[in-house]
Order: sequence, then C-alpha cells, then structure tokens
Amino acid sequence: MRPSTPADVETVADLRALVMRPDLERLGRYDEHRVRQRLRDGFSREHTSIVLADGALAGSVTFRPEPDGSRVLEHFYLARAHQGRGLGTWVLGTLLARADRAGETTRLIVLQGSAARRLYERHGFTVESEDPIDVFMVRPPAPAAS
Repeated sequence: MRPSTPADVETVADLRALVMRPDLERLGRYDEHRVRQRLRDGFSREHTSIVLADGALAGSVTFRPEPDGSRVLEHFYLARAHQGRGLGTWVLGTLLARADRAGETTRLIVLQGSAARRLYERHGFTVESEDPIDVFMVRPPAPAAS
C-alpha cells in the first residue's frame, strides 16, 4: 500500500463505479455520475491508501479516525481481477491490526447482499443496524495478546 495523492481521486472514483455497479444495479441505485461524485465529495487523501499488486493499482481503502476514538473503514475497493485472491484479507488484516494496537473500534457500511460482507464477518465485524440498502457493521478491538 502507498499513501494516496490528489491525482488518485479520479482513478479511485472510476474503480468505485466499476466495482460497485453490480450491487448498486441489483439494488436499483446505480447512477453513472452519482457513484463517482460521492467518492469525490468524500475523498480523504490523508487517510486513503492505494493498494498495489505487482506495482500496479489494485484497489484503494480509506481508514479514517473519528472524533470518538474509533475508525471508519470506507472506500475499500479491489479491482475484480484482484478479488478472491487474498489481497482484501491482507489489507483488512493490516488495518485491523493497527486498530487493535491502538484499542480502536472499527465501523463500516456495506451494501445489502454484497459478497464483501462475508470478508468483514470473518474478521469479527457484526451487524450494528441495517436498512433496505446498507448494513452498518462494527468490530471492537481484539484483546491484546499476553
């Protein structure tokens, strides 16, 4: 992973549109402009990492601190060619280990019916609440090993 730069915003917006399109279409929520604009509006360069595989862009992830001392995992996208190969597990595990060391709770939102929910559940996330579109999940920090 490398830190993001201002030049990454459009690349990540395009990646978001590609990766989320099937789930958003299934939910009747896909809008070609809106899917990209939501990323642009919420892009947090200082908290976003670009995921690389063999030196090339494979995805992105934002791990943003909240005022209450927790973290929000958002904009976690992997290009389809890199899904199902363990890269997402590695990225998520790396970020959660950081949160565990800091004693931080992590929250995220995943779309209803998204395959990503299984990845999050395997890493200890549980459902906090849900609505017809989104599932709000939370993971407390793992206890420190002694």
